[in-house]
Amino acid sequence: MSRKQISIIVLVAAIIAGGIIFFSAKKKANNVKQIQVNGISEPTTPANNGNVSPISGLACDNWNKRSFAVMQPADVAARPLAGLSQADMVVEMVAVYGSITRLMGVYGCNIPEEVGSLRSARHDFVHLAKSLDSIYVHWGRADIEEFKSVLNSGIIDDMNCNDDAGKSAGKYCYRKQATGNMRGVDTGYAKFASLLQGAKDFGYRTENKFLGYPHQAEAALDQRPNGGNLRVAYAKPFDVTYDYDKTSNSYLRTWGGTVDTDRNNNQKIAPKNVVVMIADAAPIKVGEQYVNVQIGDPWFDQTDTGVAYFYLNGQQYKGTWKKDKSKIDSKLLFTDETGQEIKFVPGQVWVEIIDPGQTLRWTPAS
Repeated sequence: MSRKQISIIVLVAAIIAGGIIFFSAKKKANNVKQIQVNGISEPTTPANNGNVSPISGLACDNWNKRSFAVMQPADVAARPLAGLSQADMVVEMVAVYGSITRLMGVYGCNIPEEVGSLRSARHDFVHLAKSLDSIYVHWGRADIEEFKSVLNSGIIDDMNCNDDAGKSAGKYCYRKQATGNMRGVDTGYAKFASLLQGAKDFGYRTENKFLGYPHQAEAALDQRPNGGNLRVAYAKPFDVTYDYDKTSNSYLRTWGGTVDTDRNNNQKIAPKNVVVMIADAAPIKVGEQYVNVQIGDPWFDQTDTGVAYFYLNGQQYKGTWKKDKSKIDSKLLFTDETGQEIKFVPGQVWVEIIDPGQTLRWTPAS
């Protein structure tokens, strides 16, 4: 081979190598840009100023105390539930694939005298409770062997009223006399004073470490729309609608066609903020009734981000949810379309998590 031919080959190789480096660098730059646009770093400073709940943004005496994340049922026989009107946040999602939902009421700023019914733990809720730095309260757990090891590992401070964890949490909960259509599983309740004592007896830390969600002032009355209706179509009778009320700047909740109220005080459930997260759901394994929702848990999920819709001040906003599945205590982040963290209106936040195939419909005021 001549010197000239060798020179040509070297030149061509150099051009090819240069092209590879250029396009690889471009692709890498594009990936970084995408991360910068769609991602957001977890805040390292408190989201709110003053002595307010890190979740609801409301001033209260318990603003710096840990919250309790309490598992509660959606079953019709257990309704109305006790305590939900006083929750800082409520998370609701499917617990049995294609049908039954379950709720987790998070109580911190305002604590009800009594809370119930209490139901069993589900793995999809554990890492959400952990992200809020909550003490997790439940009556039993889903019968999944892998999940049993999760709870027994001490990965979260929990109180299992079924006592299978050996902590004797059952003495802080009790069964009520069944009334109406109540079944035995619907009769588990707890006095909140007892839960507080139980957490103290277990030696759980009492000071809150959750940095919170940012808040904004409510829209002035003349800037609010005259109404609006949100439909979240879980399978009946778990379907939910919210009717926006201009005067109170809240969303009146109807559950399975019935106005949702608090058993303790007959108060209508009316969150100031509603979040709807879109996330894939499927049976946790073949032939299993329990569902796995892809919301960034560190055990079963491959996905930890998705589309979200936010309802506050009578308006609908589109954005993103994110829960880093590499860290169990990562914050459940809510961002707008520019990547900025959503600022809630001070008050209760209700989070609905639905499958992409379920209907979500917002009808603004005409």
